Amino acid sequence: MRRWLLPLLAVFPAPAGAHSAVMSAAPESVSVTVYRDPDRAEGAIDARFPQGFALVSEKRRITLPAGESTIRFEGVADGMIAVSAVVTGLPGGIVQKNRDAKLLSPAALVDGTLGRAVHLRRTDPATGKVTEQDAVIRSASSEALVLETAQGVEGLRCSGLPETVSYDSLPPDLSVRPTLSVTTSSPAAVEVDVTLTYLATGFDWAANYVARIGPGGRTMDLFAWLTVANGNQTTFPQASLLAVAGRLNRTSDHDSLDEEAPSLPFLMLRCWRFEGYAAPYGRAGEARPLPSPPLAAPMMAARGMESIVVTSQRVARQEDLGDLKLYRVPMAVDVNPDAQKQVALLHKDNIAFESYYTADLSASGEIPQPRLLRRMIRFINREDRGAGVPLPSGGIAIFVPHGDESLLLADSRMRDYAKGETVRIEAGESAQQTIVQERRGKGMRLALTNAAPSPAAVEIEIADAERARLVSPSRPLTKRDGRWLWKAVIPANGAASLDYRLRE
Repeated sequence: MRRWLLPLLAVFPAPAGAHSAVMSAAPESVSVTVYRDPDRAEGAIDARFPQGFALVSEKRRITLPAGESTIRFEGVADGMIAVSAVVTGLPGGIVQKNRDAKLLSPAALVDGTLGRAVHLRRTDPATGKVTEQDAVIRSASSEALVLETAQGVEGLRCSGLPETVSYDSLPPDLSVRPTLSVTTSSPAAVEVDVTLTYLATGFDWAANYVARIGPGGRTMDLFAWLTVANGNQTTFPQASLLAVAGRLNRTSDHDSLDEEAPSLPFLMLRCWRFEGYAAPYGRAGEARPLPSPPLAAPMMAARGMESIVVTSQRVARQEDLGDLKLYRVPMAVDVNPDAQKQVALLHKDNIAFESYYTADLSASGEIPQPRLLRRMIRFINREDRGAGVPLPSGGIAIFVPHGDESLLLADSRMRDYAKGETVRIEAGESAQQTIVQERRGKGMRLALTNAAPSPAAVEIEIADAERARLVSPSRPLTKRDGRWLWKAVIPANGAASLDYRLRE
C-alpha cells in the first residue's frame, strides 16, 4: 500500500459525503482582471503583500450525474473571497457552496490523523539501517507529537535518531489545493460548461515608465510597462489578462469578507526534556524542524516576488469601462504564483516637453543658506504634442543622452493623468540652481542663482502665511492653485531676485 510522507503535499483527497462527488481539477480557460490597490495612489506595488484584488472568471467542463452531487472546483486562488463566488451553467442551480476550510499541510495532516495508525520510520545515521514499526498518534501540538508504539508512549524525534512518520491514506476533509465546493441537483446525467467567477485578494498592478530625452532636450520618447503582481500560490496558465485603471467605487470591506479564508497551522516538531524521561534509543536531542508550509495569499509572510517575466512584443489595448480605463493584454499569458508579469502598456515618440526649476515657499519663511531647486519636466497630454493618451500612475525612470550612452537622470513617480491634462514630473534636484530667502527690514527677498552655462527657467510658488500676506512685489506675479507664482529666467551664470513686503 502506498504511504504518504508527512511533508508531502502533492496528494489527492478522497471524496467526502454520501452523495456523488465531481472533481474539477482545473479550468479550461481563465480570465484575470486586476484592480489596483485603491489606497496606494502613485506609490509602488508592495511586492510581498499586494493589496489590490482581481476578478477571476474560469470556464470549466463538468460531467454531472443525475441527482444531487458536490462539485469540487480545485485550484481557485487562495485569496478567493468565497461569498463573491458565482457559478453559472448548472442545470439544477446551486443548493449550497462552501470554501473548503482545511488545506493540506504537515500540521493539518497530523491534526487529521489523531488516534489513527501511522508508520514510524527510523534511520541509524551510523549504519544507514532503516527500521519501521506501527504507531498511533495520541496527541499533538505545534511543537510536539506523542506516539504510542509497542514499546510504550514516546515523543517523536526524542530518540536521537532521524525519524519520519508516514501515512497510508489522507484524511478526507483536507484539500491539496484551494477548493470551492458547490452542491447541485441535476435532473439528468449531462456534460455542461460552467463559469465560475469570484473576487480574490493578493493582486495589484502599476505602470512603470521609461522616458528617454532626445538629443536636443526638447522632446522625449515615453514607454510604459504594465506590471501585474500575483501574491497567490495559484498559477493561472495562458490567462486572458486585463487591468483596470482609476479608482473603483467600493463600499465593501474585503478583509471582513475574507476573514474565513483557509489558513495553514504552524508545525515545528522538537523534543522536550523532563525529569525521568529516557529516550529509547540513546540520548534525546532536538531534531531539525520541519520546513515551514507554503503560506496562503492573505498571509504570505516572508515571501517576496520570485521573478519578473517580461513580454514586450505586443502592446496592451486601451478600452473604456464607464469612467474607468481598461487595458487588455492582446495575447494569453501565464500569471505565475508569487511573481510579477510585465507587458507593454504604451509607447509614444517625440513628446514635446519643457523643463524648469521650482520651489514651494511660505511668504514669511526664511532660507538663510542656498537651497537646491527641484528640476521639473512638463508636457501637455495632447495628441498634437505627441502624447494624448491616459497615463496611469506609477514610477518613471528618466534617461538623458551623454555621448553614445543614456544615463539615468531621475527615478521618480507620477499620479494618474487624463488626456488634455498638463503632466508634471519631478526629476530630482539641480546642483546648479539655488534659492535663498531672507528678511530685510519689514520686507523679504528671494535670491536665485544659476551656475549653468545656459539660462534657466524657474517657477517659484509662494503661499501667504496665516497672519502675513505678500504685498508690493518688485516683479509681476500671478496666481496658481491659490498661491503666488513668480516666473523668471535666470541668465547663464547669473542671478535674479524678488522683493516684497508682508502685511498682517
